[in-house]
Parts: sequence; C-alpha cells; structure tokens
Amino acid sequence: MASRLTKFGNDLYTGARSFDFVGKRKTWYVIAAVMVIVSILIPIVRGGFNFSIEFRGGSQFTISNVQNTSQATAQDALASVVPNAVAHVTTVNNDSVRVQTDQLTEAQTRQVADALAKGYGVQATDVSSTFIGPSWGADVTRQSIQGIIVFLLLAFIAMALYFRTWKMSAAAIISLFHDLIITAGIYALVGFEVSPATMIGFLTILGYSLYDTVVVFDKVRENTKEELELTRRTFGESVNLAVNQTLVRSINTAVVAVLPVASILFIGAFALGADTLRDISLALLIGIIVGTYSTIFLAAPMYSQFREGEAAIKKHDQKVLSIRPKASVPQPTPVAAE
Repeated sequence: MASRLTKFGNDLYTGARSFDFVGKRKTWYVIAAVMVIVSILIPIVRGGFNFSIEFRGGSQFTISNVQNTSQATAQDALASVVPNAVAHVTTVNNDSVRVQTDQLTEAQTRQVADALAKGYGVQATDVSSTFIGPSWGADVTRQSIQGIIVFLLLAFIAMALYFRTWKMSAAAIISLFHDLIITAGIYALVGFEVSPATMIGFLTILGYSLYDTVVVFDKVRENTKEELELTRRTFGESVNLAVNQTLVRSINTAVVAVLPVASILFIGAFALGADTLRDISLALLIGIIVGTYSTIFLAAPMYSQFREGEAAIKKHDQKVLSIRPKASVPQPTPVAAE
C-alpha cells in the first residue's frame, strides 16, 4: 500500500498522472459559487447568526454546583421575573448552567439570581451575574471586523511583494473570502454562537489557507518561470502541474491539522462541555477543509485565468500549440472495386 502511494505521488510530480484542475475550472467556479450563495442565504433564512453576549450585550448568570442541568428550570426562573425575556441557556462542564438574556435592571438581576438559586436548589453564592453593555459589544464587533480587514489588506500586499504580481494576491484573497463566507454559513446552519473565540478561529483559518496557497503558488511560480523559456507546456498546463506536484503535500497537511482539531471539537467541546473550545474548533475544522479545497480548485485555476490573457503568455501558448504534434486523423478504408 505504501509503495502504491509513493508511486502515486511520484507520478503526480513527474506529470505521468495528472488531475485537470485548471482545465475544468468552470466546473469548480460553479461549485464554489453555489456554495457561497447557499452560505449567504442560510443566515438570511434562519434569521441571522447566534451572536454571543460579548457582541449583542446583555446580562449573564452562571449557576454552579447544580444537580439538575435542565434548561427549563432556568427559563421558568427568568420568566417569573421578566415574562417576555428571551433566555439562552447552555450547560457548562456538566455541573453548571449559563443563562444569557437581554439587559436587566439591578433589581431584576437580583430577583432573577434569587429565582435561579431557588429553582436549582443551590446557595445564593453559587449564582454569579455579569453585565455587558451594548456599547462594549459594538466595540468588539467593530474591532473584529477591522482585524479581518487589516489581515486581508496586509496579506494582499505581502503576497504581491513576494510573488511580484498582484494577480496571485487577487486569486488568494478571493479564495480567502470564499473560505470566510462558507465558514460563516455553516456557523449559521448549526447555530453555534459567534463569539470572540470564533473570530480568533476565523483569523487562524485565514492564516492556514494563506499558508497553503503560498506553498502551491511558490511551485506555480517556479514551473511557469521555467516553462516560459521552453515549449513543453502551455501556461495553464504548467500551473496545473504545480498543483498536482503539491497535491499530496496539501492533503497530508490538511489531514494532520484536521485530526487534532476534530478531537478538540468532539471530545473537548461535546464530551467535556467546553463552549470556548467548541466555538474556535468548529471554525478551525471547517476552515482547514475549505481552505485546502479552495487553494487547489479555486485559487490556482483563477490565477491561471488571470494570466492567460497577457500578450507574452498568449504568444507562448500559441507557440507551444503550433509545434505540438497534431493528433493523427484516421483515413477512410478504401473500398475495393467489384
């Protein structure tokens, strides 16, 4: 089995075996467009994202040392004080309950804390309350958006300087937007909270996706620089060869990264009830998978398309095709005269 995988990787590197990523780019574009449109429609249909209290502001209660983590108990306790309040109740570490609601007055906060202590049968000291104002939540939202925008701008400039062409940067940044939109759409679909930890996860997956793109583009630059001086391959074929040569590496890197992140998500978050781990690990899991896909199927074919219209590239491709042997046309078999 190992020898087969080794041979498979060698065949991809030498070009003996090849997947046509660049030639079938229209198919990948359609798939990417559908995924992006669906990801945009999901939060619209579901009524938006489930933002954490850090973004929307409000009051939060944490009840510790509970024997019964029923969410109905918290909802009934809150309704007894504020009948129209909407409660977001989650279980933390299997022995604590967290209740988040809209902004309450000081008197309402004391009454809700007493009702929660009575409902769960714990001491008043086991119920803690915190308050986050809407202005603080707005600041967190603004700073998160600013952080992503600054990251994308710096990434665009850095890649343009490194590769000495803005077209590689443009292809990479478009694929990053693709990754962000799909990750956000899945968050809206599963209903996980969008918290500051989620924003950290978003920035992390952007870095991972950019790293994978730079590795592939570095090989693309190497191949295309050599091929423009030769006549073996067209520009698109050179880009496609580079993607195939780095394919095994990209897949291996993604698998190695996905396994521990999946362990954190399914064991740390769901088994141990660590909500912060859940928020950041879901973003990482989705981002690693989508980022690897977008580099191979979107960024590289898009860069090839951006460059194929250049005069020097068109001249080179025409020269390659003109000297390439034509496929032999089968001649009709003569019919013997009767």
